[in-house]
Amino acid sequence: MLIIAGHSRVAPERRDALVAEFADLVRRAREAPGCLDAAITADSVDPGRIDVLERWASQADLDHWRSIAHAPDVGDAVLATKVSLFEVSAERPPF
Repeated sequence: MLIIAGHSRVAPERRDALVAEFADLVRRAREAPGCLDAAITADSVDPGRIDVLERWASQADLDHWRSIAHAPDVGDAVLATKVSLFEVSAERPPF
């Protein structure tokens, strides 16, 4: 399993509009083969932060999705991004 997680920095006054621009992408990702979860959300405490989370069954599923995703072009709205891909070898309940 692959997990993509992190956040992007944006101007606080643009955050909610930017999150809304990604709603269709998230809906389509969740329906894509191999997508276990996808979310692009407004951070609950930082108005200049957008949180990103994706879980994929395999690299092949992620690669296929990336080839057809057609993410919205937000131009220079994203000021900085810290998003990483993690390869997961096991899964268990956290508590």
